[in-house]
Amino acid sequence: MGALRSIVAPLAGRRLARRGIHLLLGGVILLPYVLLIVAFVRLFTDPGTPYVPAAVLAAVTFVIATVPPFLPAMRALEITATRALLDVDLPDPAADPPWESRLFGAGWYVLHLLSGGVAMAAVLFSAPTAVLLVARGLGFDDGGGIAGLGFLDEVGGGWAVLFGLGLVVATACLVAGLGALLAWFAPLLLGPSPAELRLAMEEQAREFAERNRLARELHDSVGHALTVTTLQAAAARRVLDSDPEFARRALLAVEEAGRTAMEDLDHVLGVLRAGGAGPGDGASPQRTLADLDRLVDDARTAGMDLEATVDGDLAAVPPVLSREAYRIVQEGLTNAARHAARVPVRLRVVATADGLDIDVSNPLPGGVAGSGSGSRANGGRGLRGMRERVRLLRGELSAQAADGVWRVRVHLPGREDR
Repeated sequence: MGALRSIVAPLAGRRLARRGIHLLLGGVILLPYVLLIVAFVRLFTDPGTPYVPAAVLAAVTFVIATVPPFLPAMRALEITATRALLDVDLPDPAADPPWESRLFGAGWYVLHLLSGGVAMAAVLFSAPTAVLLVARGLGFDDGGGIAGLGFLDEVGGGWAVLFGLGLVVATACLVAGLGALLAWFAPLLLGPSPAELRLAMEEQAREFAERNRLARELHDSVGHALTVTTLQAAAARRVLDSDPEFARRALLAVEEAGRTAMEDLDHVLGVLRAGGAGPGDGASPQRTLADLDRLVDDARTAGMDLEATVDGDLAAVPPVLSREAYRIVQEGLTNAARHAARVPVRLRVVATADGLDIDVSNPLPGGVAGSGSGSRANGGRGLRGMRERVRLLRGELSAQAADGVWRVRVHLPGREDR
């Protein structure tokens, strides 16, 4: 009984009905193609047909008939129908799939139409034939026999009923088999092609890279602001009674750092609202080396003894290079303020045809060579963020202590070197 149930189960139920509908849809779509082929065969076999206009008409018809399978909309419709009627789990189609996927989609279109045509022909033949056979077997008048199948005219009685029911079962088996065949081919022809998978992986990699970039932006901008705020608030607290003017300047630096951090945060939030594609409306623009003077002034306002030197035309630096260089300088100054206390800091930025060179140095606290070098050279998100920026731009970074001086050197190559 269990074996019989396993044989009969595919021939009954909703799955067979849905797959039958899917196949019949393919047969219905195939019908105009068949009619066109028959019409053109008759047209070209007629001796009175003007062949040149007929050939032009056939060529135009051929183009119109072969374009739909390659359209993304047709592929999307086929995927929707396959999900609903064949119970095949397929991913959402791409809005603009590559041509490899379109070719696979066209292959599925042809397979669907041919399978549907076979299923429709079988149903159109078996349905009336089975009815006539069963009617004859039950003693009703079959209307003079089954045209074109004279051998069945000799079948009567119980055999006619048996043949009629067998024909129905055979047609159901054919529909179930064709449906299973389509369900097996669907993931191969309608699923993501290698080109789509490659594009999806590239898009995922871009999303991850954008997330990392936003994380670096938040760390550099907010981290810089918090460092300045912490140092200046502590300094203002110590001299609030003895040097009110210095406390006022320190609080002004805290205010400026907070305002700058809010602008940077507004930019990052604008990018997130735009889905990572770019800043949204009203978002603050990203800072570049054009804002270097403001960064230097803010550092000095915060109490840093900073000597800054700029050589070359910073306006000629490519935008991407300029944005990343600004963040590298900002992080270098933040590290100096965080780790070196109140010591002189030197900043040198040189723009040449070969690229951009950044040099940030400061004496180590106490003048001891190597002091703090281990923690600063290898640890901290700041240096790791700088290394990531430099690596993405295929540049070079060195950060080490020598002769009592902590120095960060960065070289970012120009377009010719990358």
